Amino acid sequence: MPRSAIPTFDRIAFVASDTAEAIEAKAALIDLYGDTDPADADVVVTLGGDGLMLTTLHAFMNTDKPIYGMNRGSVGFLMNEFRLDSLRERLANSVVSAIHPLIMTAVDAAGQSHAARAINEVSLLRQTYQAAKLRIAIDGKVRLEELICDGVMVATPAGSTAYNLSAHGPILPIHAPLLALTPISPFRPRRWRGALMPNRCSVVIDVLEHEKRPTSAAADHTEIRDVVKVTVREDHKQRSLILFDRDHSWDERILAEQFRY
Repeated sequence: MPRSAIPTFDRIAFVASDTAEAIEAKAALIDLYGDTDPADADVVVTLGGDGLMLTTLHAFMNTDKPIYGMNRGSVGFLMNEFRLDSLRERLANSVVSAIHPLIMTAVDAAGQSHAARAINEVSLLRQTYQAAKLRIAIDGKVRLEELICDGVMVATPAGSTAYNLSAHGPILPIHAPLLALTPISPFRPRRWRGALMPNRCSVVIDVLEHEKRPTSAAADHTEIRDVVKVTVREDHKQRSLILFDRDHSWDERILAEQFRY
């Protein structure tokens, strides 16, 4: 979305999580700037944490309505600093990034197919004490015949600093044309630490011995139980828009995160 196409932000919609801190912040901001129905707003301002931001990005996907978050939660990697003053000036000077989601197609043990989108990651996770046993193919070629693990995920650049980072996966710059394939507690092969793939790739993960080793699949907040096959690819035709303060852009966050210790 070019800078010239960004709205003037006269009409602001505020969305808050259900915490007292977020609700209080929303009331204070409405007193200062008014409130507009999200359907009619130039921008949606979320007050909470990364979970609320993900929900809002999903809700306004393909509307080209930009989402600007202010942190009233815990981690807040997707959020900007909370301040009451100069909100319209901050919005006008912000940097917009387009996020393309993953599309997950999961087939369960009953043969039913389920589709869901993920802005952060698609993850497969063992459902019981038994480790999952998975086979991984990329663009039709099997790359890993057998992965015994707690799970595996395909993460976008937007999600690379979330669950992916906690599982020791790589951090990806937001505009990198890559996806991260990251194992979760791998047992065999123990030394495999994952892979980086072009974002045009299609990943197919087959669940081996699914009756003995039941496995679930999750695309952000959507979980499918007892899956036998999961296909993941980036959906280039879909997008959400997120805004960051120019002096604390996504690129700066990515760099800062890599030097934390």
